[in-house]
Amino acid sequence: MSTLKTALAAATLSLTVASTQVLAETQTRTIEYQVGNETFTGYMAWDDEFGQKRPGVLVVHEWWGHNEFARNQAERLASAGYTAFALDMYGSGKQADHPDTAQQFMQEATKDMDQVKARFMKSMDILKNHESVDASRIAAQGYCFGGAVVLNMARMGADLDGVVSFHGALGSPLQAEPGSVKARIQVYTGGADKLVPSDQVASLVKEMQDAEVDLTLVSFPGVLHSFTNPGADKIAEEFGMPVGYDEEAAARSWEGAMRFYKAIFAE
Repeated sequence: MSTLKTALAAATLSLTVASTQVLAETQTRTIEYQVGNETFTGYMAWDDEFGQKRPGVLVVHEWWGHNEFARNQAERLASAGYTAFALDMYGSGKQADHPDTAQQFMQEATKDMDQVKARFMKSMDILKNHESVDASRIAAQGYCFGGAVVLNMARMGADLDGVVSFHGALGSPLQAEPGSVKARIQVYTGGADKLVPSDQVASLVKEMQDAEVDLTLVSFPGVLHSFTNPGADKIAEEFGMPVGYDEEAAARSWEGAMRFYKAIFAE
């Protein structure tokens, strides 16, 4: 091929790739849905670049409620090749800007584990029925309050390939039983997290070992609660809470979760 033809071919290829990149982008949709008599607002994110049906991942928010941080995590998952649904455990419009309000919302949402499960399972159905999702490959990840939710759904035998808890509460009135947990589990926690002390960590390990659950747990030395959330330092300053963002722990936990999903969804 002549030099001119080679250059023209390269230019055409470059133009084709550029056009594809312009057309392929993250799509998002705000979805209102009902659970019982209450209305909830979720956020679906997926990427057009991945044309085939792909695994779905549920994202469960911190105790502040369904907010921008949860939606950002859904968009990150979409960029990684998944369809993600940032669900709502509290109800439309229930986003807290003060710890007292967050505590109130959390207590109301978790007063009945059947209620927690109903809200979670409705969201799973929405995700499974999205046109881009392979309904046979579903996982869930949660942050803080959401980390406790996904662990409890695993304990309750939800049909999930895997769950990932980021700085989530590890203690629970529920206990995993041998043969009841279908999901493989990953937990990322801060070694200096006063809200998730070492006895909770030890109890979770024993519980999952006794139940013969596939558990991977990573503890980051010196790292505080909410280490994945860049807004944690502001919260600490404003309300005197023992939380803090840690860039390295956030990156390592995210990378670990991506490896986890790649492994479980390939099986």
